[in-house]
Amino acid sequence: MLQNLFITIFELVPMLLKSAEQGLVFGVMALGVYITFKILNFADLTVDGSFPLGAAVAASLIVSGYNPFFATFVAFIAGALAGAMTGLLNTKAQISDLLSGILTMTSLYSINLRIMGKPNTPLLNQSTIYSLISDFFSKIWPSFPTEYTYIMFFIVFALLIKILLDAFLKTQIGFALRATGDNPQMIRSQGVNTDLAKVIGLILSNGFIALSGALVAQYQGFADVGMGVGTIVAGLASVIIGDSLFGSKTIFISTLGVLLGSFLYRFSIALVLSFRLAQASDLKLLTAIVVIIALTAPRFKQTFKVSAKGGKSYGNS
Repeated sequence: MLQNLFITIFELVPMLLKSAEQGLVFGVMALGVYITFKILNFADLTVDGSFPLGAAVAASLIVSGYNPFFATFVAFIAGALAGAMTGLLNTKAQISDLLSGILTMTSLYSINLRIMGKPNTPLLNQSTIYSLISDFFSKIWPSFPTEYTYIMFFIVFALLIKILLDAFLKTQIGFALRATGDNPQMIRSQGVNTDLAKVIGLILSNGFIALSGALVAQYQGFADVGMGVGTIVAGLASVIIGDSLFGSKTIFISTLGVLLGSFLYRFSIALVLSFRLAQASDLKLLTAIVVIIALTAPRFKQTFKVSAKGGKSYGNS
């Protein structure tokens, strides 16, 4: 029995490492979702289109011979433009936030096909950010284990994005974004252009999401036009899990909770699949179940507290 326990623990180590890698690279996408859904209070469905947009742009440029870092930066710009389109449809065309996101997401499917010229673009034998960083590490630190290259890069990169986002949200523009989501009527009376704040928030959000898509494409070794399906649900799951476990007292804790929530989400899925409690085809169902549990857990917790207090007071009386 003890031997089986050691085998199980030994198997969990690579699973933890893989979940941490995926959690951090998808955590950048979750930070983008956090901006729209938590900061702006904007139901943006552009995510399912801007995520593969970043992957398509980066993969197409890399295959064409461009530097992977340049290709990833262009992917961020492409996602920002997609966010701007959603913002303009909502603020200028007066289309609801939900519908404007759907319209942009739908149009991006055809745009992504145009960019790649086909549904799938493989990156086999292509130079990527990860191969360049791995070569760099091997030159300056030959004894460094190559299997830890990904996790080291993802930790540094995700924390850098988190720190930059924290700093931005504490600027005057960041305060305007937060106030627009909390009380748009009040901040509008103070002379703040809430329409511009929405557009800026959507630009930044979808830029992060496309950036994550570019990194995921290079991580997986391919870009696919359908890789964005369900991205919004995974992003929401990360945000909700982080908010439920760590709260949202400060920006620092909230964004850190999003990254940790992304890791916990990926690890829970990997755990279920590894123990064969579900099949790979059930991944979307598992995602929906995780989101439902995360959404309803605080309500059940509050109900339990109220019931416990009521029972205690009844007993004392």
